Amino acid sequence: MDNHAAKNWFTTGGGNYARFRPEYPPRLATDLASLAPSKELAVDVGCGTGQLTSLLAPWFRTVVGVDSSADQLASASALPNVQYVGAPAENLPVGDNTAALITAAQAAHWFDLPAFYKEVRRIAAPGAILALISYGVMSLDDDLDGRFQAFYTQEIGPYWPAERKLVDDGYRTIDFPFEETTLAPINMEKHLTLSELLGYISTWSAVRVVKEAGREDILHTFAGDLSGLWGDPEGSRRVCWPINTRVGTI
Repeated sequence: MDNHAAKNWFTTGGGNYARFRPEYPPRLATDLASLAPSKELAVDVGCGTGQLTSLLAPWFRTVVGVDSSADQLASASALPNVQYVGAPAENLPVGDNTAALITAAQAAHWFDLPAFYKEVRRIAAPGAILALISYGVMSLDDDLDGRFQAFYTQEIGPYWPAERKLVDDGYRTIDFPFEETTLAPINMEKHLTLSELLGYISTWSAVRVVKEAGREDILHTFAGDLSGLWGDPEGSRRVCWPINTRVGTI
């Protein structure tokens, strides 16, 4: 990566999040479906563009994806047995005692949890499963990871919203008043080039706040350092995200 590119990587955002974000592995849906008491109805709350919703579709007669963002739902993948509905997590358009599985992927930290849990209990079928899913801080190959972790925790750490810590902690610290079940560990992996990785990072809210604060020097320095460590910028490197879950029976 030349110096000009290194200095301007953080302006490349836009569609990069959708292009380079991690993708939940099918095994996550398989594991969750195996716990559900029936395969009639799954409800994915805060579904966004339906990334997890679509993975649940093969396992249930009907899947309902719920999100408060019309823009997100407009980009969701259409499937015959999937319905998308615009609504907040605290007022779910789902019938009483009908949902065998209720999921929230990378979304629960934005919910009013007591109100959401009240809705979960209302729509849950007997023995239904609730799964709060998040993915943790990504890691890179050993020769890159130390520099990345310093960037993430020390340099842009103060610019993340407070809710981000809940995600980084795998929701361990939130109230979860259900009988818990532990899923086997799952990771997400992707192979990205240097420009792809920086393009993905450029979409992070903390990076945008850094830029707005006039601290582009943090971004310039990180991009330059990572470029020096990367090797061939066109060569892809492994990126890994741990999946964290809180799974309980309602």
